[in-house]
Amino acid sequence: MKIRFLHIAGLFFFGILLMGALLATLMPLFPSKEWYFRIFDYPRLQTFFMAGLALLWYVRFFFKRNFRSYLFVSLLVLVIGIQAYKAIPYTILGPTQVLWSEKDPADTTSIGLFICNVLQHNTAYDRVLGRINEYQPDIVITTESDSSWQRGLSSLEARYPHRVAVPLGNTYGMHLYSRLPLADAQVRYLLEPDIPSIRTRVRLRSGEWVHLFIVHPRPPVPGEASDSRERDAEIILVAREARKEKGGVIVAGDFNDVAWSETTELFQEVSGYLDPRLGRGFYNTFHAGVPLFRWPLDHIFHSKHFKLMRMERGGKTGSDHFPVFIRLSYEPEEKEEQEEVKPEEDTEQKANETIQKGKADARNGKE
Repeated sequence: MKIRFLHIAGLFFFGILLMGALLATLMPLFPSKEWYFRIFDYPRLQTFFMAGLALLWYVRFFFKRNFRSYLFVSLLVLVIGIQAYKAIPYTILGPTQVLWSEKDPADTTSIGLFICNVLQHNTAYDRVLGRINEYQPDIVITTESDSSWQRGLSSLEARYPHRVAVPLGNTYGMHLYSRLPLADAQVRYLLEPDIPSIRTRVRLRSGEWVHLFIVHPRPPVPGEASDSRERDAEIILVAREARKEKGGVIVAGDFNDVAWSETTELFQEVSGYLDPRLGRGFYNTFHAGVPLFRWPLDHIFHSKHFKLMRMERGGKTGSDHFPVFIRLSYEPEEKEEQEEVKPEEDTEQKANETIQKGKADARNGKE
């Protein structure tokens, strides 16, 4: 009786793993923008390991030389292959998009950015300040920062005299602190009246100017948005706007989207910008408190004018996000050494459709 119970329990465990892996693989293939489809864009790595565990479990305990066994094994191998295809580019097995710079980090063409979603109700201001002191960035970018966070980080103001503050209490506030001079700084509300973004020019110590865009669109999760259309539209709007700029461009922030999603891939195709994580690591920033469920939501993309000096995921700050630090070197004279991301034939059509649907939702006041 006990053996039969263990056998049934083992089959039940395998069934959960199999169905979970299949669901998480198939759902992102649907073109629907509803949250219950798009949420499955996130756990690619988790699905890979789930399918791998299911395969090992089944082969060890239940495999027989019959059609059903071969079907289960084939399905799991297919799932593992699909997830590996998405994951491998973000490991050392994948090719890098961004080359290492040979310059000294103290060179006047370098720029260091610290990006942190602070979690609005988090009050561990000193932990965030400690991470900033650890990395000594030229620019600090915070998202989910309200007026309390503005007060909590006020000690930065002496060292970072150039600032753009958007202290909102709706979890979409953002702040930009800069040691480097800013020009033409703007706070824009591209689609929704309560979701800001920032664009500005930044003067490097070398005297050259580069462009910086900061975004934090609304995620497709219950309680925030029923679908991803407005998030996707804002991301692609920024891509189109940024690609018009001459010279170096950096786009950073909490995209509320993973690096391997169709929308983020479209962002790269529209903008032509590079992802320094490719060939180096996932740099998972969310969820800081749940190790089994982590994925990269906070991003830095840049034009091919920059090379990489350093990139790290920072330690915990009391937020549900880890911060990210990156130091880039502005080397426009060597930009041809790096190949920008090329658009597909239907890239502009996809971009147009994405923007139109997002704008239509915004006009209709969809949540």
